[in-house]
Amino acid sequence: MLNISHNKLNQKVDITGYKAGAKVFHKRHYKQFNRFLALFFVLVFVVLFFPWTQTISGRGFLTTLTPDQRPQTIQSPIPGRIEKWFVREGDFVEKGDTILQISEVKSEYFDPRLVERTGQQIRAKEMSVTSYQEKVGALQTQIQALTQERQLKLEQAKNKLIQSKLKVKSDSIDLEAAKTNIAIAQRQYDRVVQLEKEGLKAVTDLEEKRLKLQEAQAKIISQENKLLASKNDVINAQVEITRVQAEYTDKISKARSDLYSAQSNQFDSEAQVTKLENEYTNYEMRNSLQFIRAPQSGYINKALQSGIGETFKEGDRLVGIMPDKYDMAVETYVDPIDLPLIHVGEKVRIQFDGWPAIVFSGWPNVSYGTFGGKIVAIETFISPNGKYRVLLAPDEEDAEWPKDIRVGSGASTMALLEDVPIWFELWRQLNGFPPNYYQPQNSNIDATKQ
Repeated sequence: MLNISHNKLNQKVDITGYKAGAKVFHKRHYKQFNRFLALFFVLVFVVLFFPWTQTISGRGFLTTLTPDQRPQTIQSPIPGRIEKWFVREGDFVEKGDTILQISEVKSEYFDPRLVERTGQQIRAKEMSVTSYQEKVGALQTQIQALTQERQLKLEQAKNKLIQSKLKVKSDSIDLEAAKTNIAIAQRQYDRVVQLEKEGLKAVTDLEEKRLKLQEAQAKIISQENKLLASKNDVINAQVEITRVQAEYTDKISKARSDLYSAQSNQFDSEAQVTKLENEYTNYEMRNSLQFIRAPQSGYINKALQSGIGETFKEGDRLVGIMPDKYDMAVETYVDPIDLPLIHVGEKVRIQFDGWPAIVFSGWPNVSYGTFGGKIVAIETFISPNGKYRVLLAPDEEDAEWPKDIRVGSGASTMALLEDVPIWFELWRQLNGFPPNYYQPQNSNIDATKQ
């Protein structure tokens, strides 16, 4: 019952006379208990000065040292439908082995002779290109012939112009000669008229001179007509030169227009041939993509798309594969407050899940079942879990990692820091302080975070 009375029973009644009281209030129990407490506190005081290795603990999992050795999924770059599986889960496949066959689900690729028909289109277009090339050659020959013919025609017209000009000069000289003759005939006629009046010449002589004068007058008119005709020929020759130039310029321009049209059609056909060749190659590559092959040698983990006739989109995961050759590593995470204490090349102790171990974080030398590792990379950007990712590789100077561990299994890590007394570590833990900041003793270690 509760001792709530101010009257103390043990002060008025001697209970040591009773058997139970004698056992409880025996002085020897206090003496032994005090000795035990004294020894315990001395032992605890001594233990507080024992060395303790500061550690940074982390939790991670097994992975591979390089990205190409990690488990991967195989995707299809094209949408399709599963037609046939050639492997089972757990099978080993070599690089390039066929895993499954798919078929097309898009209507524009249903034609089984699509590649063959595209090849026929390419050959037809190549013949069209050849035809346009021949037409271009023929038009170029025609233009060359027209150019030469124009040159000859112009030379002919120019020669005719020269002849006409010479004819004008000749007719001009003949006209001057006719003018001289008419002047002579006029003087002779005037003289005969005078002599006939004086009776020295007969009338017949007068008539003869009048006839010669008229003949000279008629001849000068004829020469003037010839001169005008010659000048007209010069003008006609000049017009002919202009006409020839205009005629052949029109013919050559038309031929060049046809040439440019033929070249345009040729280039268009060549572009279509190139486009068809591109489509032909794409169709061939697409046909080869209907067989999903192993990108590297490894083991089939799990079929993510199963069954026959199941459809999927481009980029969907079809099957997982694990490479057969890989270098083991541990991917662990540390808090941002501990990141300055981590350096590339430092030693780390690792405990693998499922592997028997007895761990003393402060005394790694007496731990059992842990394995050595060293830091090979430190992520420079924080992970989604709020910690920084650290990659550990096996330590060549330590025991070899177990052969039975698998990629993806868990692992606990301890980065070994400075040795401090246990009392200091307890004081640090109680105050929530981080471990002591330090630099590795090996100055050759590159502390740059990768």
